[in-house]
Amino acid sequence: MPLVHEPCPCGRPGVQRGPLAYAQCCGRYLDGGAPAPDPVSLMRSRYTAYVRGDEAYLLATWHAGTRPAQARPEPGTKWLGLEIRAQRELDADHAEVEFVARMRPGSGAAVRLHERSRFVREGGRWYYVAGTLD
Repeated sequence: MPLVHEPCPCGRPGVQRGPLAYAQCCGRYLDGGAPAPDPVSLMRSRYTAYVRGDEAYLLATWHAGTRPAQARPEPGTKWLGLEIRAQRELDADHAEVEFVARMRPGSGAAVRLHERSRFVREGGRWYYVAGTLD
C-alpha cells in the first residue's frame, strides 16, 4: 500500500509543482471506494491500477459488455508515465479520452501505448468500454 504522501503514479499535477499525492488522487478511488467522477479521473485511476497490479479494480471499472476474464499486465512490466492528450464529452453519459502510456514489458524494450478510450456512465458511475490503439 502506498504511503499517504507518495506521488500518484498517474502524474496528475497538483496546485504546486509535482504530482498530487496518491491518497489525494487515485488512492481515493482504488483504496477508498469512491467512484471516479469523470472519464479522465477513471482513466488515470486505471493507469494507476495497472502500475499497482490491481486487477480487481481494473475489472470492476471495465464495462460488463466488454470486460475480459482477466486484466493482468505481463509480469515484470514497468509503467513509465501517462499523458492525457485530449478528452471529449460526446453526451452526458458518453466520453472519449486520448492518452499515451509509456511502459517497458518484462521481456522487451519500452513502448508507447497511444489509445483513444471510450467511456460510458451507468447508474452514476463511469466505466471503461474499449479503446482504439493509434
